[in-house]
Amino acid sequence: MERKTPLYDRHTAAGGKLVPFAGWLLPVQYSGVIAEHRAVRTGCGLFDVSHMGELLLRGPDALANLNRLMTNDFSGMADGQARYSPMCYEDGGVVDDLIVYRCSDTAWLAVVNASNTAKDRDWMAAHLSGDCTLEDLSDQTAQLALQGPGAEALLRTLTADLPAKNYTAVLHGTVDGRPCLVSRTGYTGEDGFELYCAPKDAVKLWNALLEAGKENGLIPCGLGARDTLRLEAGMPLYGHEMTDDITPRQTGLGIFVKMDKADFIGKKAMEGMGTPSVKRCGLKMIGRGIARENCPVYAGDKLIGHTTSGTHCPWVGQAVALALVDAAYKEPGTPLQVDVRGRRVDAQVVKTPFYRRG
Repeated sequence: MERKTPLYDRHTAAGGKLVPFAGWLLPVQYSGVIAEHRAVRTGCGLFDVSHMGELLLRGPDALANLNRLMTNDFSGMADGQARYSPMCYEDGGVVDDLIVYRCSDTAWLAVVNASNTAKDRDWMAAHLSGDCTLEDLSDQTAQLALQGPGAEALLRTLTADLPAKNYTAVLHGTVDGRPCLVSRTGYTGEDGFELYCAPKDAVKLWNALLEAGKENGLIPCGLGARDTLRLEAGMPLYGHEMTDDITPRQTGLGIFVKMDKADFIGKKAMEGMGTPSVKRCGLKMIGRGIARENCPVYAGDKLIGHTTSGTHCPWVGQAVALALVDAAYKEPGTPLQVDVRGRRVDAQVVKTPFYRRG
């Protein structure tokens, strides 16, 4: 039985098309994926992301545990700073990718993918050491994402608690008088904010945001637009660009793997692999056809990899894909072919992201 977020009734009332996703019933779209995608690129969109998981590490040894669990380095952060990181198995495969907030020198909040919440919690708990506890706050937390170039001006009408820089947060803010963690983060390639609140406040906060933004075209958005937006921005998705048998360095996340750290889970395996022979790249479809995930990619008659995500991106007006290919073929301009349902379609390697905000 799929779970419902605190905003389920708002989604049904607004005509959202609900689908099962990661154990939840969530809106895939309201007015349509293209309209919602364009709203975020030109103005503002509001997403319910309450299905995401929140795990709190607390104690004098919390930082040491984080630095062993994650590939990134969390040393030297200030309260309210956020940092992205993969978390790996011993063999270098990815458990999940997370955003971690420093709440204090002894408290760190990890935000995890919905489908991985239980897996991440159990993995982290099994690898804790010293004076550190792990608490699952997922059922005590709702999350709304306000995304787009109009997000700051809109949110400013409801709060003065706006983080000035990307990947920073006001830990104890209020929005429309309701307690919130206000984070300048997102998954769309646009400026935006993610608001963490108590489930009991989610409906009133949702309504307040939509009311504040109705004159400027704010609309609710679903999972469909969230996926096209993140793909257009070249952002990886767990289960596609990274899995338990794909390392972060293979999928273009090497800058988040700090090999100069003393140690972290998966480091020894990645050291033994040397320079990755497989790399993630972007593909622009030249011929007619839309590549989805797991389409074979060819250089001539040679199979060199497969796509991990693909769609027609509404803003750039182009069918694109992300792919894992032999490293020798990853350079922009390289001509390739993608097998789309048994038909070879011409494609070309291009730089990512496919879209970058100005």
